[in-house]
Amino acid sequence: MRTTLLLLALIGLSSSVVVKQDARKSASLRAKLINAAANSAVASQPFIDYYDEIYLGDIGLGTPYQNLSVVLDTGSSNLWVIDKACTTTACKGDPSSGYSHHQFDTTVPKMFAVVYHVLSRPICSKSSTFVKSSQPFVIFYGSGDCRGNIATDVLNLAGLVYKTQGLGVATTISSTFGYQPEDGVLGLGWPALAVDDVTPPVFNLLDQLDQPLFTVWLDRHVKPSQAKLGGLITYGALDKVNCDAHVDYVTLSSQTYWQFPLSGFSIGTFASNAQADAISSSGVSWIGAPASAVQGIAQTTGAKFDWFNQLYTVKCKGSYPDMVFTIGGRAYNIPSSEYVIDLGLGGGNCALTVFEQLGGGFGAAWTLGDTWIRTYCQIHDVGQGRIGFARAHHSEI
Repeated sequence: MRTTLLLLALIGLSSSVVVKQDARKSASLRAKLINAAANSAVASQPFIDYYDEIYLGDIGLGTPYQNLSVVLDTGSSNLWVIDKACTTTACKGDPSSGYSHHQFDTTVPKMFAVVYHVLSRPICSKSSTFVKSSQPFVIFYGSGDCRGNIATDVLNLAGLVYKTQGLGVATTISSTFGYQPEDGVLGLGWPALAVDDVTPPVFNLLDQLDQPLFTVWLDRHVKPSQAKLGGLITYGALDKVNCDAHVDYVTLSSQTYWQFPLSGFSIGTFASNAQADAISSSGVSWIGAPASAVQGIAQTTGAKFDWFNQLYTVKCKGSYPDMVFTIGGRAYNIPSSEYVIDLGLGGGNCALTVFEQLGGGFGAAWTLGDTWIRTYCQIHDVGQGRIGFARAHHSEI
C-alpha cells in the first residue's frame, strides 16, 4: 500500500499512513535589512533570488541522519546541500544575517584517512552511506551560484526513504547565500530541468505515494517579517483541509519547470491579451512580469519606484484593484491584500510584490511566485503532466 506524505511546512509522524512534516517560513530578509537601515547610517542589501520569504523544510541525509533545512523549490530540480568542508562566511552563514548554516559533514575519520588515500575511493565518512563522485556540478541562480561534486546518500523525507539519492555537495557558494537561512535547496521541478541528469527526490519517491502528485499550500501572514509556520506540501494527495475541493487543471506547456500557458492579464483599466507562458515557482517570493505589465500595475496603483530598496511602493492604506490572470479560460484574482505587503518601509508605505522579469524573449514571460501560490493551492500532477489550481484557505487574511 502506497502512502501519502504531508509536509506541514516539515516533523514526521511515522506512525501514521499520512505523514506530516513541519515546513517553516523564514523571516523576510528584505524587511530585516530595511529595518536595519532605519537604525543605522549605512546598510547593504544583497540581491537575492527569493526576495522576501523563504520556505524551508527539514530533511534527513546520510547514515546516521544529519538534519538539514532546505528551500522547497518548485522552480528547480536538484537537491544540494552545503559541505562542512567549506569554511567561508557564505557557507557558515554571515554573522550580520543572524543565520548560521547546518553543513553536511562528509569528512573521513582520521582512522580511515590512510586507507582512503591508498584506495582512492570513499570508504567511510561521517555518513557510512555517503558516496562522492569525481563529477563536478555547478548551479547558477539570478543572485549567484553553488559549486561542488555530485554524490549519493540516503534521503529521509518525513519518513519516506530513498537509499541512493543523487545530490550536489557544495564546497563553494556565492556570498548571497550567507545572508539566507537555508542549508541547501530541494528542487521539485521535472527531471529534464535537473543539472547533470540527477533524478529529483520527488520523482524517486513516486512509487511510494498513493497518487503521482503533490499539493503546495502556502499560508499568508499579516506581517511577512514574522517567522512562522509557512504552509503545507502534501505528497501523494490533494490537500482537502487548506484548499477548496474544486480544482481547475491546465496541461503543462513544458515538462521542465511547472510551466503553462497564460492568455491574459489585467488590473484596473490595464489589460493585456498577449499569449505567454508562466512558471509556478515556490522558490520565488514575488511575481515576475514583463516590463509592460509592471508598468501597467505601477500606473494603475500609483506606485513609485524606491531606488534605494529597489522595489515599487504604494500607500499601505490605499484601495487597489485585483490582479486578474486568465489561464485555461478561467480568471484567477489576486487581491491587493496579497500583493501589497508591509515590509517596514516607514512613511505609511508598503511594497508591491512584483518585479520586472528579464528574459530577453527567451523562456517564460511570467514567474508566479509565492504571492500567487498563497492565493491558489498548486496541484502538481506528475502522472498526467498538468498543474491544477484551487482557492487557498487562510486564517489571518
